[in-house]
Amino acid sequence: MIDLVVNGHAHRVDADAATPLLYVLRGDLQLNGAKFGCGLGQCGACTVLVDGRPVLSCITPVSVVGTRPVRTVEGLGTVERPGPLQQAFIDEQAAQCGYCIAGMIMRAQALLERTPDPSDAEIRRHMAINLCRCGTHMRILRAVRRAVALIAAGASDGRGSDGMRPGSSDGRGAP
Repeated sequence: MIDLVVNGHAHRVDADAATPLLYVLRGDLQLNGAKFGCGLGQCGACTVLVDGRPVLSCITPVSVVGTRPVRTVEGLGTVERPGPLQQAFIDEQAAQCGYCIAGMIMRAQALLERTPDPSDAEIRRHMAINLCRCGTHMRILRAVRRAVALIAAGASDGRGSDGMRPGSSDGRGAP
């Protein structure tokens, strides 16, 4: 049995020590945000935070996590109340197919927790390990920048940094 703390909740799972963290998150805990992309730690679709640092959960044995807290994209917000970074990705329409987005969000979350106002060069350097086959990198960069503004403004009510809600009936996202 392995004990884990994921998104603030304690879990005990029956898994072999060598089982990748990704398999435990998806299979045992039903947290399906992190994706199996390459299985080799080369694409970043499986990125989660362990003790506040991004890790590639597809190549991280669950036994090395120990008592360090794990955070997944599900721990940042909900559909009804997305966290600031999630809202920024929505506002900037950063997802095309969406497969990489949970990993992108978690890698960006780690950056913003350590560097609240990163430069574009810092964002690019930090995000470089995560791949997006759809080519939405510029929207992802804009989303991270927007999240900086949302966090600085203390916005967590689902409104974008412009004070608008995306998808409103007037087509402009009016409040």
